[in-house]
Amino acid sequence: MPTPEFIVALRERVGHDLLWLTGVTAVVVDGEGRVLLHQRSDTGRWALISGILEPGEQPAVAVVREAWEETGVHVEVERLSSVVTGPPAAYPNGDRVQFLDLAFRCRPVGGEARVNDDESLAVAWFAPDELPELDDDQLERLTHALKDEPAPYFVRS
Repeated sequence: MPTPEFIVALRERVGHDLLWLTGVTAVVVDGEGRVLLHQRSDTGRWALISGILEPGEQPAVAVVREAWEETGVHVEVERLSSVVTGPPAAYPNGDRVQFLDLAFRCRPVGGEARVNDDESLAVAWFAPDELPELDDDQLERLTHALKDEPAPYFVRS
C-alpha cells in the first residue's frame, strides 16, 4: 500500500519521529445487516475499511473514497459512529504514528464488493455473528457503529 505523498514529504523533515495522523474508518452495513470487510495485504488480517485523511479532505468524503478504492463498493455515510485515539505504533521501517480515528457507519449504494486495489487480498460481506478474527480496535469501532445510537462514541474520561 503506497504511502501518501504528503506523508513522504513530512518524513523527509521529521524522519521516524511520531506523526499524529487522522484516520477514517468505514463500517459498511448492508440491508441484511452484513458488514463489509477486507483482508489487508500488509498483515493478512481481516479489517474494516480505513485510510488516512488527505490534507484539506473532508472526513466523510475520505471514507467514501477509501471504501471505493479498497472494495469497489460505493457507500453513503449515515452517521459518525466513534471518535477514538489509538496507541502509538511503529512500522517495520521505524516510522512512528498515532491515529485519531473517525469511524462512520455507511450503507452501500452501488458497485460490487471485490478486490479493487493492492491494499486488499480479499473482500467479503460477513454476518455479525460470523465475523473472522478482528483486532480489538476493529471490534470496538464495529460495536459502536452497529449500535442504534445517534451520537458518536468517544472516551469521556
